[in-house]
Amino acid sequence: MSKITFVFVGLSVILFCGCENLGPEEPMEFDLLDGPIDGLSISEQKRFLAGDIAFNDDVFTVENGLGPLFVGTSCVSCHSGDGKGHPFNQLIRFGNNDLDLSAMPTIGDGRNQIQNKAIPGFEPETLPYGVPFSILVAPAVTGLGLLDAVPDEEIVALADPMDEDGDGISGRPHYNLTPEFTKIRENSVPQGDNYIFRFGKKANSYDLLHQTVGAYNQDIGITSLFDPIDPFSGLEVDPEISTKTLNDVVFYLKTLKAPISRNQMDPDVIAGKEFFQSVQCAACHTPTLTTGYSPTKSLSFKEFHPYTDLLLHDMGPGLDDGFTEGNVETSEWRTPPLWGIGLSANSQGGQMFLLHDGRASSIEEAIEMHGGEANNSKARYLSLAPEEKSQLIKFINSL
Repeated sequence: MSKITFVFVGLSVILFCGCENLGPEEPMEFDLLDGPIDGLSISEQKRFLAGDIAFNDDVFTVENGLGPLFVGTSCVSCHSGDGKGHPFNQLIRFGNNDLDLSAMPTIGDGRNQIQNKAIPGFEPETLPYGVPFSILVAPAVTGLGLLDAVPDEEIVALADPMDEDGDGISGRPHYNLTPEFTKIRENSVPQGDNYIFRFGKKANSYDLLHQTVGAYNQDIGITSLFDPIDPFSGLEVDPEISTKTLNDVVFYLKTLKAPISRNQMDPDVIAGKEFFQSVQCAACHTPTLTTGYSPTKSLSFKEFHPYTDLLLHDMGPGLDDGFTEGNVETSEWRTPPLWGIGLSANSQGGQMFLLHDGRASSIEEAIEMHGGEANNSKARYLSLAPEEKSQLIKFINSL
């Protein structure tokens, strides 16, 4: 055999027998946030795919309705891989620093979000001088359908607005008036005409339709049948997205799988879980919730582990952004779910940006910035030995 023939045969063996080793390794399922929940029917899978395409592939331009003012050009521009957003695409909201919004300054459509980008020929909005404002980084969107299906009564049962048990924690639901287009949940627990809101940093959206309609309008400048007001002019215009597409995106968000926990048999993770309980992180970051009935069978009566109570908590002056939404005090925030937090850097350019505005670059920093109702828990964390702290952080990273 000639040297040339030998080399050719050798290369052929590598190419045909070793090709699997030449490409990148396929990521494990627990390292990905995207993907549908188990048990969807064929028709539900098709609807999920349609929503997936609209959420991840549709990019808006001038030709199909972008702007004229906007923050991002697509859903995925703020939610890469269905994960947390990057401060580059932060949202800026402004208003009064108390619950009397009658004197709130107005821009464009009169609402309180800045559209800081513009198509050619238009000027982006700038923050009014001297008004309170809040910088927000987009949250991950996985597992939202499970949170949406938690019955009101379970949220109310977790609340302790007067701190009757004396533990220093007084979480409360955010009750507010719902938009006309929302469908009230069965077995709701209202207060007069107000219903429990559960989505958003300050729980300012009632359900995923409410959240999605607002995101298209305020983040991309896309009007819909449910919100036909143009953010630039404040005038009613024809819908720029079909109701079918909007509902497909809502279904996609409802049926995204929950993050899958990792390394649960690691001794450090097991020990860290015990410390998570003993320092009372779980008093707000409730480990387990249960859904009620849902029209989507795969979401009905499921126990799941989001590590949130969906309640508002006073987080103290350090996290007081001087901004209100709905009936929320300036220092109050809805407990963010911790599931998937260990994968945050994957969608944030390789670095973590945690808390509502991305100011914390690690889980340790985020804990140390807690205040208000979390002061006692933070003090217990700070009193742990270095190895115990490391184990607790490793557990949170595993979620």
